[in-house]
Amino acid sequence: MARWEYTKGLHEVGQNVWAYLQPDGSWGWSNAGLIVDGDQTLLVDTLFDLKLTAEMLDDMRRSVPAAAHISTLVNTHANGDHCYGNELVRGAEIIGSEATAHELEEFPPSAFHHLMLTARDKGEGGAFIIECFRPFDFSGITLAKPTRTFTGELDLRVGGKAVRLIEVGPAHTKGDTLVHLPEDRVVFTGDILFNEGTPIAWAGPVSNWIAACDRILGMDVDVVVPGHGNVADKHAVRAMRDYLQFVHDEAWTRFQAGMPATEAAFDIPLGAYADWGDAERVVVTVATLYAGFKGEEARFEPVPLFEQMSKLRCKLGKCACHGGPLRAD
Repeated sequence: MARWEYTKGLHEVGQNVWAYLQPDGSWGWSNAGLIVDGDQTLLVDTLFDLKLTAEMLDDMRRSVPAAAHISTLVNTHANGDHCYGNELVRGAEIIGSEATAHELEEFPPSAFHHLMLTARDKGEGGAFIIECFRPFDFSGITLAKPTRTFTGELDLRVGGKAVRLIEVGPAHTKGDTLVHLPEDRVVFTGDILFNEGTPIAWAGPVSNWIAACDRILGMDVDVVVPGHGNVADKHAVRAMRDYLQFVHDEAWTRFQAGMPATEAAFDIPLGAYADWGDAERVVVTVATLYAGFKGEEARFEPVPLFEQMSKLRCKLGKCACHGGPLRAD
């Protein structure tokens, strides 16, 4: 949106409500949020490693004196780029959905660190993993997990501000949560919204994700802070919903025709969606859809998936051999 410049750092999106943005919003470059009223503060998510989280917290403390002590931290979901920095928010109550708390144990920072150390020996998939995640340092992280969990919805107060946590997962992950500020007409979506970036369904069902988009569209909000990408409004949510419905329908057609999941992902004509960032992620979403069509839970090994995503990226003309951009170190 033209109203918000897409630059790194704090952007005020409501009365004492800020989004912390990290361009370009690609793999691992997530957003966070800060909500303040009086001496009470709530942080929405931390970042992918300790260095980035410390930099964000320093920025918040310089700009917003009340951020010197954060009372509450909410993790919108279990992906590390939204929670691996939790240990730096000392003394805060950490809140997450019950499903998020359980999912955090499935792939802790130590596992990500090990994956990066061994990826060089894992062919094209490992090379793409390194390319995506080499800017981040997963060493020395002790994950601080939620100290309070909920299911469904949870109403909080930050000073006099009403904050509602709404569990909409499983969708992107097993326990996705929206953070809604009804009086400020703002919602932090976590990774339910990638603004102009391609979503990736690690958990599914995708129908839940579409329903979550509908839930946001039904809210009386003006400002939507995505998990990745620039601050948006409901137009970005509609675009995300339309993409998910399109991929669902295209995958279902190919599933019924007996086409394997990977072949289906390569066969779907992305059209304008191919211009969204990380368009290759459709490989994972189609695999998740196929698991759902079979009545199975989506379970993946990362290296083969990243190999197929790398191949599709090349087919789309976005890899280095086609003159496409490589991510910076």
